[in-house]
Amino acid sequence: MSWFRRHPSATAYILLAPGILYLLVFYLYPTAQMFLVSLWTGSPETGYALTGNFGIYPEALAQYSEHLTRSIFYGGAATIVTFLVGFPLAYFIAFRGGRYKSVLLFLVIAPFFTSFLLRTLSWKIIFADNGLALGPLKDAGLLPDTFRLLATPTAVIAGIAYNFLPFMTLPLYVALEKIPPNLLEAAQDLYADGWQRFRRVTLPLALPGVFAGSLLTFIPAVGDFINAELLGDPRSQMIGNVIQARFLRVSDYPTGAALSFILMAAIIIGVLLYARLVGTEELTGGTT
Repeated sequence: MSWFRRHPSATAYILLAPGILYLLVFYLYPTAQMFLVSLWTGSPETGYALTGNFGIYPEALAQYSEHLTRSIFYGGAATIVTFLVGFPLAYFIAFRGGRYKSVLLFLVIAPFFTSFLLRTLSWKIIFADNGLALGPLKDAGLLPDTFRLLATPTAVIAGIAYNFLPFMTLPLYVALEKIPPNLLEAAQDLYADGWQRFRRVTLPLALPGVFAGSLLTFIPAVGDFINAELLGDPRSQMIGNVIQARFLRVSDYPTGAALSFILMAAIIIGVLLYARLVGTEELTGGTT
């Protein structure tokens, strides 16, 4: 114990060692292998060889740029929807939940006790042309019989937003729950109305939760393919559907690997721009 007290920095590295080892074995090494796969040339019939074919990247990007753009749009739209739904929900739980906070938080994460696939299939039933959502409206004459939601971009975005809503709500709740009530009381004492208190006190203090929730939602949403596969049609396929098809259906491993890295690069660039836009130093309490 005395050695650990004399070397506190070494203790920190020792505690980090299992996590670092895990990342090396299960993330960095597979990522490096996948990068090498992207540089292969050949076919399943003739075999693949590592030839350093960097030209696969501009070819894949040119061929599937529409799918990549669509994925970013769907992911961004779903992130906005989850924020619009998750912020009021997190606000209510944090400030009005009272002794029922634990129950309400459990209800937020309760869908995670069901398979991701089953949750998405349930939306396919709800969005059916004569399902729970559209059937009564069509029967009442409020919608034409030809109106449909299934197999549309709206259904895909709604499915993504539903599946990733807890990823937005929980960070927002943590940030809102930490806001001292006396700050809101002080703003009220200074004659700030409800909107001014929200805009100048609540929202700025909740920005760390907004930032974290946005990343936790947007990153997996962009790479999702289940919602587009089950709720969309061929015209609403995302880049994840293309990657899945390249690997598992066509066995075009180089193109699938290249698209994976292109998607990774697009997400990293987007996250860096977003972090710079909102100012991560201010969010984390850093000084300029």
